[in-house]
Amino acid sequence: MTVLLSMAAFALASSISPGPVNVVALSAGAQHGLAASMRHVTGATVGFTLLLLLIGLGLHELLAHCPNLITVVQWAGVGFLLYMACKLATDDGQLGADKPARGPSFAYGAAMQWLNPKAWLASLAGMGAYASDGDGRLVWQFTVVYFVICYLSIASWAYAGTFLRRYLREPKRVRLFNRVMAGLLATSALYLVIS
Repeated sequence: MTVLLSMAAFALASSISPGPVNVVALSAGAQHGLAASMRHVTGATVGFTLLLLLIGLGLHELLAHCPNLITVVQWAGVGFLLYMACKLATDDGQLGADKPARGPSFAYGAAMQWLNPKAWLASLAGMGAYASDGDGRLVWQFTVVYFVICYLSIASWAYAGTFLRRYLREPKRVRLFNRVMAGLLATSALYLVIS
């Protein structure tokens, strides 16, 4: 039971902390409500746990032989974060039904994780700590624990966004909120470049 608690603590610390996926969940909750945001939450959780599982099953060996692949993923992730920041920063703040708003999606949430350097680092560090010997049982166990905690963590950010929704009834406030979220995403991208 001690290993499971340790796995759960690692998963919680990695999943609940601020990062690009959680910022997007917060923004999606504020703009589209909880029900629509759950598509992003589910996609991000499935995307992450698939990445975690594949790393546990041997992808880390490929990355050790092709270190340039990690750099490619990192720069693709930085580009993706900056793209999302631009989209948020230029949003007009209109939440009305008259605008054909594209809500959060499962595919977008899953893709975010594969382009998120934080997800790669958490997967590599987690599997390195709990299943470095390649024990399949531990790999699957850690993946299941992480799935549950990741889902609840990202969902809590989406829920927090829905709480903010009542304060974002005016386009001026939505634009301010979106620009703050864009700034956080751009800061995340900058941090990845300089670290």
